[in-house]
Amino acid sequence: MSDAIQQEQIDQGVMETLRERDHSALAQQVNHLACNHNDIIELLAHYMALSEQDNDELFDDWYDNLSKEQLTVLKVFEVYRGQYEHQN
Repeated sequence: MSDAIQQEQIDQGVMETLRERDHSALAQQVNHLACNHNDIIELLAHYMALSEQDNDELFDDWYDNLSKEQLTVLKVFEVYRGQYEHQN
């Protein structure tokens, strides 16, 4: 299976989970990753800092060089964030 097809399946799964507000499927995606808490905090801090800047090229270069695991963490983060932002 190609990376593009796998990515599409992950994206579809994320959208379904967002609609269902069920974190169990997302937890399964990240619980097995080989990263520690500091890695995740550093990734999210970098992501938030670059997201707030006006330099799209800098963000795109950073994002394009992330590992598959880092991309998974960011996607799960965005789903959780979206759910919490729209709770009220």
